[in-house]
Amino acid sequence: MKRRFILKFKRNTIDKPIVYKLAKDYHLVFNILRANISPKADSMMVLEIEGDEGDFRKGLEYLKGMNLDVEPIEQDVKRDEEKCVHCGVCASVCPPNALYVNKETYRVDFDYERCVACEHCVKVCPVKAIHVYFD
Repeated sequence: MKRRFILKFKRNTIDKPIVYKLAKDYHLVFNILRANISPKADSMMVLEIEGDEGDFRKGLEYLKGMNLDVEPIEQDVKRDEEKCVHCGVCASVCPPNALYVNKETYRVDFDYERCVACEHCVKVCPVKAIHVYFD
């Protein structure tokens, strides 16, 4: 199984080794796609978690028991290749660099694995070639 989640930390949970325990105790592979951690305020992290179904379920139960808000990312961003004019506006606002200008072809490439569905690209696309789809 492989899914993406937004973890929202409360002030009293940011000092816990949460992602370490996902790997060590639940044998899950994680990729931190985006994080904003602050010791004096609520914080968030976008994680992609991968593992077998049993460990995955146990790991999610662990996260929920840690006083975190765990929200699955149930949307995906897609680009209409026929509409795209490769202007690069979307790449300029993409925080995880999922959209980027290929220096060899001067076209905008889209690495869907890096996308965190923040929707910044959707808002700025002048030809409306980028859309959000919900699972």
